[in-house]
This record gives sequence, C-alpha cells and structure tokens, in this order.
Amino acid sequence: MGKTNNVTEFIFWGLSQNPEVEELCLVMFLFFYTVILLGNLLIMLTICLSNLLKMPMYFFLNSLSLVDICFSSATAPKMIVDQLAKVKTISYEGCILQLFGVHFFGCTEIFILIAMAYDRYVAICKPLHYMTIMDQERCNKMMLGSWLGGFLHTLIPVSLVLQLPFCGPNEIDHYFCDVHPLLRLACTDTHLPGGIMTANSGTVTLGGFVILLISYTVILVSLRKQSAEGRRKALSTCGAHIAVVIIFFGPCVFTYMRPDVTFTEDKMVAVFYTIITPMLNPMIYTLRNAEVKNAMRKLWGRKVFGKSNDK
Repeated sequence: MGKTNNVTEFIFWGLSQNPEVEELCLVMFLFFYTVILLGNLLIMLTICLSNLLKMPMYFFLNSLSLVDICFSSATAPKMIVDQLAKVKTISYEGCILQLFGVHFFGCTEIFILIAMAYDRYVAICKPLHYMTIMDQERCNKMMLGSWLGGFLHTLIPVSLVLQLPFCGPNEIDHYFCDVHPLLRLACTDTHLPGGIMTANSGTVTLGGFVILLISYTVILVSLRKQSAEGRRKALSTCGAHIAVVIIFFGPCVFTYMRPDVTFTEDKMVAVFYTIITPMLNPMIYTLRNAEVKNAMRKLWGRKVFGKSNDK
C-alpha cells in the first residue's frame, strides 16, 4: 500500500494554552536558552584559548558543550518563538528535521558521556598509563565514534516516521516533534514501528545508563586505595559527572524505555533533557572543577581587565 500524506504541517499544543503561563514560559525559556549559549560558549572558548584541549578530559568537555548547544537549539528557539504565536505550526519537513536533531544530538551526548566516564576510569584506576592509553588518536576515534553512533541511531526513528502516512488530525500535544506523539497521529497500525523505536531508543538510553553506572561504581570502589587528597579530587570530578548523568538519563529513561504510549507529563519531562541539562552542564562542570575555574580567572581576567588575575 502506498503512503498517503495529506498533512503538510503539524500544530503544537505547547507547554500550556494559558496566555499568562505562556508569557512566563517565554521569559523563562529565553533566559534558559541564553544561559545555555553563553555558558557553553564560555567553556569552549576557555578550553580552546587556554591550551586545555590537549588534555583528554577537556577535549571531551569541549565536545559536550558543543553538543549541548546543538541539542538545545533543535527545540528551544522554536519553542520560544511559539510562545508568541496564536497557532504553533511546524511544516512536515521542519518536523522531520527537528526529530533528526533531537535524536542525533541527544544520542551523541550519551556516547560522549560514556567516553568521559572511560576517561575518568583510566585516570583514576590506571594513572601511570593514562597518557599512553588516552592519547590524541584514541580520543579522536572515541569522538568520531560518538558522532557516528548518534547518526546511525537517528536513521531508525527518522526512516520509520518518513514511511508513516499522516492523513489528519495534525495536532501534537508537545512542544517539539518526537517519536511517540507522531506515532499517535499516523493513520495506520504503529505497533511494529513503535516496538522498533522503543527497542532502538531504549537500548541506547538504558545501555548507556547501565554502562555509566558500572563505570562510576568501579571508579568509586577503586578510590579506597587512593590517598585522602586523591579521593577528594576524584570525587569532586566524578560527582559532577554523576550529577549530569542522573539529570539527563532519568527523564530519557522515562520517555523512551516504555511502549508506544504518550503521557501529558512527557513534555514537562522533556524540558529536563532538552533544556535543563544543557543549561546545568556548564555550571556543574565549572563549579566542581578547579582547573577550569583557574583557567577562566586567568584568561578572562587578562582579557577583560587587561592584566592577569593570579589570586
């Protein structure tokens, strides 16, 4: 049977239909998105201009900041503009593009977080071999693998949605195009594509979460052999990573590790992994990392005030 597609655009319900709540959302999310852009750009500039990019941990942190900017940009600008619109529409092509962006950058972020956990494992459990194991070539391969893995994962939901016929209605109870809301609108049986998508996204999300839990458990157990100072430094760094993992993966597991059903809470939960996590990452990583804080103080003290601040 050929695909019949009468739908050329979709209409979002957004986070709320209440005009007062929409005004509040506009101000709030405009602020959040500004913080995401400025915070992550500040980290990237600091790492690149302070020669920290040669160190594996900051090489991965730089990439995480880039992905956070791209990931939030897939949904936030459209959501902010929609708060001003009476009818929140998106074209069919725009919807597919948004679906691609959310899954591509979201999945790439999962793989980068795994790479960062491996980097911390080597640094804490095999400190004498750290520079040999985590050389530039391996870091580049891990980064390439993260982006490639994100792309391959994304091909499945996008290709499945492209094959679905949409003949109306075209209203989505969400603020961006995602798999579950689109499956509900398809005018065909979606049990098979729904199962494939749950298996695909669920495997990446739960698999990534389990790998990270195991790696940080191994790291924390190995800390017993470290000195008090070594333990303190390692816990500070790992604490930041674990905080990011919980904030990011909790909502992702809730959304993608279940059968093809939608809940009204989905869009509120999605705010956490599409907006809140990219906003908190710069704060968590800089506030818990003395090296980044010192680099920022020296670099921006010199640039802004014309002298080095070496306090």
